[in-house]
Amino acid sequence: MKPLISVCIPAYNRPEVLPDLLDSILSQDFTSFEIVICEDYSPRRNEIAALVKAFQADYPNRIRYFENETNLGYDANLRNLIEKAAGEYCLFMGNDDLMTSGALAAVGAALGRHANVGIILRSYAAFDDDPDINQTFRYFDRELFFPAGSETIVTFFRRSVVISGLVVHRYAARKFATDRFDGTLLYQLHLVANILAEKNGVFLPEILALYRNGGIPDFGNSEKEKGKFVPQEQTPESSLHFMNGMLEIASSIGQSRGRGVYGAILHDIGNYSFPILAIQSRRPLKIFACYSWGLARLGFWRCGMFYLYFLALLLLGAHRSDVLIRLVKRRLGHTPAIGAVYRGESR
Repeated sequence: MKPLISVCIPAYNRPEVLPDLLDSILSQDFTSFEIVICEDYSPRRNEIAALVKAFQADYPNRIRYFENETNLGYDANLRNLIEKAAGEYCLFMGNDDLMTSGALAAVGAALGRHANVGIILRSYAAFDDDPDINQTFRYFDRELFFPAGSETIVTFFRRSVVISGLVVHRYAARKFATDRFDGTLLYQLHLVANILAEKNGVFLPEILALYRNGGIPDFGNSEKEKGKFVPQEQTPESSLHFMNGMLEIASSIGQSRGRGVYGAILHDIGNYSFPILAIQSRRPLKIFACYSWGLARLGFWRCGMFYLYFLALLLLGAHRSDVLIRLVKRRLGHTPAIGAVYRGESR
């Protein structure tokens, strides 16, 4: 019998954190799931294989493990996982993140409550070296149903950048498979937007995943990523390429779904552009200013909040600005709505 959910893990290096992730998944109080791991030809493949083999011995028929013959890169490996999965839905997990207790049961229950679900947008939290939560990302204060269409695409687009806990309908994802956006590290945004043109979305307020802060990025090794990203570093150039890729995907959606989609996505990204700016804000002022100007030229000069974040980072610094934002979110219990954010329907 095929599982309802395939938990899909793109694996590349980091074998030391994989056991904690697998433990967090295998301890779930839910049975209709499998784990699919695609190892992407990393230098530490043998260590990863040995760890997975040990788990497979303890949990027979629960974990399926594949080794790519070449380094496909992040985007193509997501597509590879979707092809290898057997479940009706794929729930993605970063290989250094954790799944929270009850996460799969929450997803399964939501799928039972709502019809024609294509995407589940999750809440998640961040942690440092231990699983103590230091920041929560909860976009709305309650479970919401989002009917298929342009407004839902705009709401889900930016909020689907972090992959862990994101749920996609596997058959719909296969329908929209393409290598056009390989090398952007944002293939999931292409899937989310296209699937939501035809299927409904659901937002869950429960925290499904824990995102590990401070993880060293390991992109730039595949042919599609070389020259765009630098392994184990986040340069201003790679950050600009990342944002350009996001807007390229948004533009393609705008062309196929209507011009208003692109403008609305751009403004939604701009209204929450603090982390985009902050990631390079600790560099020398000249470099940070040039980076910010590069972002503005992508279109963010149209967004008032972009200037506010830029000034806050200059005057308060990244740490104090971040503390202030976390305080606001903690007081509200969720991320504040900035601009015209479509909230779907309560059911």
